[in-house]
Amino acid sequence: MKLISFIKKLQEINALSKHEQLVLGVVEAIDSGALSLGDQLPSINTMVEDTGFARKTIVKAYDELKDRGLVESKKTKGYFIANSNTKVFLKIALLMYSFQRFQQEFYNTLRAELGDKVQIDIFFHHNNEEVFETIFLNIKGKYGMYVVAPIESDKSRKILKSLSPERLIIVDRFLNLGPKYSYITQEFVDSTGSNLTELLPRIKKYQKMVLFFRNDMDYPEGILWAFKEFTKKNTIDGRIFSSYAPKTVEKGVLYLFIGDSDLWPLLKDSISSGLELGKDIGVLSFNDHLVKEIILGGITTISTDFNAMAVKTAKNIKDPSFSKFVIPTKLIDRNSL
Repeated sequence: MKLISFIKKLQEINALSKHEQLVLGVVEAIDSGALSLGDQLPSINTMVEDTGFARKTIVKAYDELKDRGLVESKKTKGYFIANSNTKVFLKIALLMYSFQRFQQEFYNTLRAELGDKVQIDIFFHHNNEEVFETIFLNIKGKYGMYVVAPIESDKSRKILKSLSPERLIIVDRFLNLGPKYSYITQEFVDSTGSNLTELLPRIKKYQKMVLFFRNDMDYPEGILWAFKEFTKKNTIDGRIFSSYAPKTVEKGVLYLFIGDSDLWPLLKDSISSGLELGKDIGVLSFNDHLVKEIILGGITTISTDFNAMAVKTAKNIKDPSFSKFVIPTKLIDRNSL
């Protein structure tokens, strides 16, 4: 049975608008097997001729099918079936830095908040502009919504602004795309400075403070700027290293970690050397999670609530509006200082 037959059959249901007849006609054609993955839909002009519906009605229906992730458009070629799972109401592309534990919390909460009628496909760009661009070339036009942790660069900005504002939510890192684009992010400069200032009396008991910061990773520049300003203002001997060298942990030093890849080896060495956290050495980490809560009596962290970020993102997807929200960054004080 041709697609037009499914649409004409639905015209017998008076309660359905022409737009709904078109959308449901495609859905029923897919469910029946009349349309399969990769099949091409009739052109807009052909649909206008076959159905007698207005061109804008056809365009609106095809756009909704694209939003659901059932249809994709290929430039100069037309519209094609992109997904045969018609139970999916919305198809979302989630583009993140990497699958670290705190980002996994974001994904799990977003998945739970949106429910079963939403398909989330996740991609990782690893702070690599070429990877970021390649991913977008492959996914643009195939999803109803894009949730993106952006690379902070002009190239990333240009790529993202090629998406319409209503289809894009910036999460995690802020990137200024203009007033029409939504963001639900965290902030690094002021929050890092204020939280370090709150810890100043305990920081002062250590001889020096070491930050591990890698330029080739997705570490926020704002943390580096805040660290330099804080140590200079408070006359603290602040050092910056790209990574932790095994078995170099020193008594009397406060260590500040952005990534966890350096944290675990240092904690292992501190145990081997008999150094007590909060007494012999200090440890402060960004991005809280369960392991940091329980290991060695608890690691003090500076962290955004990624679950709250995911809840707000899901709310924005379910009830579309332009959101401009910064999730607070909090100090979680434990025993490692």
